[in-house]
Amino acid sequence: MRKTNIHSWTKEWAMAYEQEQKLLKEILKDELVDIFHIGSTSVPTIGYAKPIIDILIVVKEIEKVDRYNEALQKVGYEPKGKNGIAGRRYFPKGRQNRTHHVHIFQVGNEHIQTHLDFKMYLMAHPDDAKAYGEMKLKLAKQFPDNHHMYQEGKQEFVYELVERERS
Repeated sequence: MRKTNIHSWTKEWAMAYEQEQKLLKEILKDELVDIFHIGSTSVPTIGYAKPIIDILIVVKEIEKVDRYNEALQKVGYEPKGKNGIAGRRYFPKGRQNRTHHVHIFQVGNEHIQTHLDFKMYLMAHPDDAKAYGEMKLKLAKQFPDNHHMYQEGKQEFVYELVERERS
């Protein structure tokens, strides 16, 4: 089971995203519609995050993404298919010591807006962002060897914030 490692926010995460998005744009250029840095590493006011860069990619046709599996594997990504979310293609990088998570959805998929709404809410509400970061730190200490429980522990808070943004 993967450990839950939380780090203080650093501007290096933004630089890591910029570097990776250039690589991904080059690989997916024929299908790419848009690309975003999402997740806790994209919001400085959260203060803490797992050092994993989450990237949201929007494509023209999700089925065509599978054609890029080999090219993505060559640069370290592992194709995981839907990985539990219909309409998504998921690619982690770094195996046990993950560095990136790429989430790919087709234009119009509701998950795109959910991810963007969550980030926008946190950017606009620094107190909630800070509370989210502190909760992540607490959960990581509580479940250092159980990543699943860490994820489960923060999920309700995430849903609540997304709903606030949509209200």
